[in-house]
Amino acid sequence: MLLESFFMVAGSLLMVATAPGIIELAFLTLGGIMPMRLSDTRSPADFPPLHFCVVVPAHDEGSGIAACVGSLLRCETAQHQLSIVVIADNCTDDTAQHAQAAGARVIVRHDTLHRGKGQALSFAFDKLLRENHDVFVVVDADTRVKPNLIQAMAPLFAAGADAVQCRYLASNPEASLRTRLMHVAWLAYNILRLRGREFWGCSVGILGNGFALSRKALQALPFEADSIAEDLDYQIRFVESGRRVRFCNGTTVLAPAPSTGSVASAQRARWEGGRLRMMRERLPSLLAGVARGQLRLIEPAFDLMLLPLAFQVLLLIALVLLPWGPTRFMGLLGLAVVGMHIAAALVIGRAGWRDWLALAGAPFYILWKLTLGKRLFAAAAKDAAWVRTERTDTDE
Repeated sequence: MLLESFFMVAGSLLMVATAPGIIELAFLTLGGIMPMRLSDTRSPADFPPLHFCVVVPAHDEGSGIAACVGSLLRCETAQHQLSIVVIADNCTDDTAQHAQAAGARVIVRHDTLHRGKGQALSFAFDKLLRENHDVFVVVDADTRVKPNLIQAMAPLFAAGADAVQCRYLASNPEASLRTRLMHVAWLAYNILRLRGREFWGCSVGILGNGFALSRKALQALPFEADSIAEDLDYQIRFVESGRRVRFCNGTTVLAPAPSTGSVASAQRARWEGGRLRMMRERLPSLLAGVARGQLRLIEPAFDLMLLPLAFQVLLLIALVLLPWGPTRFMGLLGLAVVGMHIAAALVIGRAGWRDWLALAGAPFYILWKLTLGKRLFAAAAKDAAWVRTERTDTDE
């Protein structure tokens, strides 16, 4: 009897921990597989001209910044204006010189007490808002963009969008099994879920790369994120302010997924640790807003309660293994939802056979994620320091 009571209590706690994630995944998967609503069919000439400013935060990116700038210079603009600004942030190499030689305007920032991408962007926006830019696009320094980046975003901003996030994928899925699995994860996280939110009319979120903000929105809600998860922090404040990020499905930015274990571990610990910190700091205010009738905050709250997929799967397996009928049912249901979510992402993302085959390595990927425990909780600490993701030869 005592053992049975233990299983019931443990199972109940696990069900509480996994239920929001199951609901969120089912909600986004259903919306994500629905046909995208027809985009504006007008020709580019029918839209008013806009001045786009692409901001590239760069810390010691001398070896690859020229390729990023060159990719941006190849963007088609039609009647729109395009400025490219590289923020050489606390650099100890020749990033500024390479960026300028490649054709970008360079703003140099030195502030070792306030380090990180969020701080660099806040500094840049403060300066650039004094100029005549209409839209600010953020692109990471190791990124290549599709030539239609500006043309695809322009109709959304012309129609009054406050912010836009485009597709963000890995440029090197063939580098290793780890990068292939991360590519599959990005198909789910960076495409399917965004399609789902767009279908349901929710704010799709900010992924940190390939997002754009209107001048009006940025003036009303300054980019003051000081978290190592600055994109998620700003997204939450954006939704709380009554604004919405739209999904631009017609264009893509591509950046390399880390191909070595040490680099991948550092990046995942920073991202997922940052999410844990946001869960601790921002979930209470989101739930309080929902209680006050602010229904737009429901999806962001459920998103924060959705655990990283690897941990969600492990908890669901634990539910299946517990000798109690309700937990087994919920565990099997949750695993089915996760399976449908991954399959839908692969179909929607037009994955190749190598992506499907890579799923056989998912158990090893989950075990690797378990090794991040200590680093993940360190990154979730309030005083966690920003650490640049190291580049490898494959990543450049």
